[in-house]
Amino acid sequence: MPHAHVNGTELHYEDHGTGPAALFLHGWGTSGRAWDAQVAALAPDHRVVTVDWRGCGLSARPATGNTAEANVADILALIDTLSLDRPVLVGSSIGAAFALEAAFRAPDRIAGVVSVGGPGYWNTVSPEKAAQVAELRTSLVTDRAATVAAWVPTWYGPDTSPALIDQTIRQVLDSSVFLPELFADGAPRDPRAFLGELPVPVHYLHGDLDLIPAEVSRTLAGLTPHGEFHLFENTGHMPHQERPVAFTARLRTALHRMTAPTHPTTAPAS
Repeated sequence: MPHAHVNGTELHYEDHGTGPAALFLHGWGTSGRAWDAQVAALAPDHRVVTVDWRGCGLSARPATGNTAEANVADILALIDTLSLDRPVLVGSSIGAAFALEAAFRAPDRIAGVVSVGGPGYWNTVSPEKAAQVAELRTSLVTDRAATVAAWVPTWYGPDTSPALIDQTIRQVLDSSVFLPELFADGAPRDPRAFLGELPVPVHYLHGDLDLIPAEVSRTLAGLTPHGEFHLFENTGHMPHQERPVAFTARLRTALHRMTAPTHPTTAPAS
């Protein structure tokens, strides 16, 4: 099981295939296994790297540093450690927020971003929303099992396999008890503050039944100079697992555009 020592911690990763590189960043509390369908489909002609971020999967579980700042630093350090040549960052949920921030900080080292159900500005859209996030963090600390069992099913659309939902619940329960720190002082900043200056392309993929409104991604795509938006119908927060064939086809198109020798200087939102 390969591990990389980066930014003061040990991260488990998997590295398959050769070709244009894509680095996959999972959502809160799960692991790189969330991308199994995409790894199998893309590895024949891409270098596909998945990583369990700190506190998740088979990575180390440090008691401190479970913040957005540390995770972004982990991504940039992992790119260097694995000698990834301008990878596309594919991020789900809060992993999408990490990806956008990393691309803003180091656009010369990243070819583009695919944001999957990213929170964008949603967590801070109102005092009521901020209070809900704070309440979730408290519940994850005081009654972890019940909170996860009630929360995770809301990530998925109504026709999702119960076995997949149960598998995700188990992954989240197995993650570090220190991860709720992300909901305290580690929330990513509002990307609207920098998207207008982002020189790399971003494809925003979103499910129409996502608990984060699709309008968030649509708005961010409109603010991104090279932004595109695609909506998956009858799909929740995890389209890469709920609609793996359709999602991977859309992702392959995005990767091709971002890793071609030259990509268009403009990418209209749709």
